[in-house]
Amino acid sequence: MKVLLTGADGQLAFALHERLRAQHEVVARSRPDLDVTSETAVQDAVRAVRPQVIINGAAYNNVDAAEDDPLEALAVNGFAVRSLAEAAEEVDAILVHYSTDFVFDGTARAPYPETATPNPQSAYATSKLLGEWFAARCAKHYVLRVESLFGGGVQTRPDGRTPGSSLDRIADALLEGREVRAFHDRVVSPSFVPDVADVTTRLLEHAAPFGLYHCVGEGYATWVDVAKELAAQLRTEARIVPVSMTAMELKAERPSFCALSNTRLRSMGIVPPRWQNAVARFATARREIPQVQIAGGG
Repeated sequence: MKVLLTGADGQLAFALHERLRAQHEVVARSRPDLDVTSETAVQDAVRAVRPQVIINGAAYNNVDAAEDDPLEALAVNGFAVRSLAEAAEEVDAILVHYSTDFVFDGTARAPYPETATPNPQSAYATSKLLGEWFAARCAKHYVLRVESLFGGGVQTRPDGRTPGSSLDRIADALLEGREVRAFHDRVVSPSFVPDVADVTTRLLEHAAPFGLYHCVGEGYATWVDVAKELAAQLRTEARIVPVSMTAMELKAERPSFCALSNTRLRSMGIVPPRWQNAVARFATARREIPQVQIAGGG
C-alpha cells in the first residue's frame, strides 16, 4: 500500500509510521509540511502522492483550550477531515481517522458500544464528532474511537522522549518520586498507542468492513486504579492522591464514565489486550529509558 500519513509528529502517527513502513510505502507529513486546515494544501498533497490510504494523525487535543478557541478545534478536528475525505474520494483512497470517547456524555453505566448515540459536552468533543461525520462522507473509511492514548514512541524514539499524555506524565512523577493526583471519579479504557497502530494495520491489510470502530484496551478502571497499576508495574512507591473532577475546576466538561466497548472489533476476531497488559508493556519500556532522559522528556 501507498500511505499518506498526516500529523506525522504526533504520538499515534509516529507509531503508525514505525509499524507500516516495514511493509508499505509511507509518505509522512508533519504539520509544518502539510497544514491540514488548508483545503488547497490537502488537495495538492493528495494529488501529488496519489495514495491508496490516507491516515489522519493530525488533531487538536487541548480539551480546555478548545473552550476558548473553538474555531481552531473545529478547523483541525472537523473541517480538515472534510478536506481529507473529499481528497480521498477524488483518488479513490481509504481514509483512516481517529476520534474519541469524549463524543459521549458519560452518563452510561456500561461501556459504550459503537451503536451508542453521541452527546458531546464540550467544544473539543463537538469538533471530534463533526470530524467523524465528515470522515463518513468518504465511501472507504475507518473511524477509530480511541481513549486516553499513551505510550507513543517510548520504545523506539532514539532520544527517549516520552509524549505528554496523562499516563506518560503519571509515569514521570512515579519514577521521580513525586506525588500523583488522579481522578477517582473518571472511568476510562486506556488505549496503548502500539495496540492502536496494530489494529489499524490489521483493518487495512485484511480489508475489514469500512465504518466506525472502538479501539481501546479491554476492560476499564478509574484513573486512580490505572495509576496504582502503573506504580506496581514500574516497581515504584505509589504516592497517589485521589481527586475529584469537580474539585479541579476544569474549563471543559469531561465524561465521568467513558469506557468504550470493542464490540465491532471482537465480532471480527480482533481483541485488543486488556488495559493492564498494555500498562505492563508500557512500564517495561519506560524502565528501559535512562532516567536522565525521562526527566527531560516532553
